Amino acid sequence: MKNKYKRTNYPSDLTDKQWKKIEHFFPSGNKSKYHKRNLVEAVMYVVKTGCQWRALPHDYPPYSTVYNFYSRAKQKGVWEKVMQFLVKENRIKAGRNAEPSYALIDSQSVKTAYHSDKTGYDGGKKQKE
Repeated sequence: MKNKYKRTNYPSDLTDKQWKKIEHFFPSGNKSKYHKRNLVEAVMYVVKTGCQWRALPHDYPPYSTVYNFYSRAKQKGVWEKVMQFLVKENRIKAGRNAEPSYALIDSQSVKTAYHSDKTGYDGGKKQKE
């Protein structure tokens, strides 16, 4: 049986409105012991603070459970789908098209990528070869 959502009080926690927008990306299964929102908020805590998985506060599910949840969601492309959804929503809210109409590429980076193996500076000799 799944535990109910246990509210924590960290700056990285999602508001109810934020959770409603993304909860459909994280369906609860029958075997879920922890509420998906707790798992997502634990991942958000690690991302926001940069702490190690093992340093996750005890308010959240065990770090191994959170890491496994994160890894499985990453393999399934869930995090990418969430980000794409939020970017589209933000673009629409800003009065722009949901999909970008063009992209910019730094042409200097593209040109030098092919010549980097032939020319360059030798750090020891301090000369161009």
